[in-house]
Amino acid sequence: MSSKERTTVEQRWVLGLTSIGSLMVALDVLVVAAALTTIRQDLDASIEQLEWTVNAYSLSFAVLLMTAAAIGDRWGRRRTFAGGLALFSIASVACALATSVPWLIVARTFQGIGAAVVMPLAMGLLGAAFPPERRGWAIGIFSGLTGLAVLGGPMIGGAVTEGLAWQWIFWINLPVGALAIPLVLRKIPESWGAARRVDLRGGVLITLAVLGIVWGVVRGEVAGWASLEVIGSFVLGALMLLAFLAWERRAPQPMVPLSYFRSRAFSAGSAAGFFLTAALYGAVFFLAQFMQAAFGSGPLKAGLQLLPWTATLFLVAPLAGRLVDRIGERPLVVTGLALQAVGMFWISQLTNGSVHYSGLVLPLIVAGCGVSMAMPATQSATVGALPREAVGIASGVYIMMRQLGGVVGVAVLAAVFASAGGYESFTTGFTRALAVCGVLSLLGALTGLGIVVRPGPSSRTLVARQEPVEELV
Repeated sequence: MSSKERTTVEQRWVLGLTSIGSLMVALDVLVVAAALTTIRQDLDASIEQLEWTVNAYSLSFAVLLMTAAAIGDRWGRRRTFAGGLALFSIASVACALATSVPWLIVARTFQGIGAAVVMPLAMGLLGAAFPPERRGWAIGIFSGLTGLAVLGGPMIGGAVTEGLAWQWIFWINLPVGALAIPLVLRKIPESWGAARRVDLRGGVLITLAVLGIVWGVVRGEVAGWASLEVIGSFVLGALMLLAFLAWERRAPQPMVPLSYFRSRAFSAGSAAGFFLTAALYGAVFFLAQFMQAAFGSGPLKAGLQLLPWTATLFLVAPLAGRLVDRIGERPLVVTGLALQAVGMFWISQLTNGSVHYSGLVLPLIVAGCGVSMAMPATQSATVGALPREAVGIASGVYIMMRQLGGVVGVAVLAAVFASAGGYESFTTGFTRALAVCGVLSLLGALTGLGIVVRPGPSSRTLVARQEPVEELV
């Protein structure tokens, strides 16, 4: 092994601790999935309220990412990362103490704020610690653990819900955070990005834009798609989005530098990540509930029944990370999202009639292999498309796009599910929702075709050595 391929002790600490932070954050995206039925019964929640227990987290996570990244670049990534872990842990306690759905939704919102600090700073610390020729390998491990946490959320949530109570899915974050924070401050070297002003105006505009659009989707079936509330939400969201784009074009230090999107690889990778996560989060939201509704499974069994989907991440994601450095990102993104689409359409067709669990195993494996291939590749395509000094902002934009995809995916699938009768006709709604997952995955594969082919570490190193963004785009 050459000196370039050795991993130093310091790099191992960075990889390990950032992965722990990412695992905590990703786990809580959908750790409530297997517990949704129990929460619905315990707190008398509607489908709309259940949806917001997931989306309140993802939405605050998405819209505050870039602000958190800018703060981290200015105050120090390590220090800000540790602060994010502390906020996330405290908010987890608030979730565990919730006695009503509104309380839980508010607490999940603050959890999302903590996650918005942790995730981009984790990626920024990781990108700063590893050279370009080793970054794909590190991102592969990081992404594998992140993806495993997302897809393993229902199983862990099911085990904790059935063995203890649903509140304990949040209590478990407290000891992990308490152990990780002092280690982060001791073992990770401090790093900074370019000093940037916090773009508060941009943050407010994008928050209102996303909230307006998602609110319209969520409320469409309940209030009526032609209602003043829904149409007004969509119009407000669209106007705020246009205002955001106009402001970002002339802001002296924009939250999202629009010039980055002139890079074909960056734009295509971000779009592919958006559709990948939209399909992924939507599928996880409903699959655990389907296992309980169709097969009478308890929360733990429902989580275990998803193992054919989640277990692929142990093998495929690290291998995909290595392949990124050899063959480039595009083949893995396109093939992976196409496989995810095949798996989702397959499950949709099987559940259209009578189905036994054994018939779902193979399509779950196919879908799992697909997302495991595509996830590290989409990250590498976006982060690797820009100069190394821009890795913090690039990571933040990518994760923001991915989280927004998750919010939109859950909202759209829940709307499709509700339009088919909701819990009164669960199987019909589920079948249609999974078909939409397949469509979203195919859209991701198509956008992945736009990723520039950059095989081998030599070209990756060349890209990383370029300095001004203008030269790249």
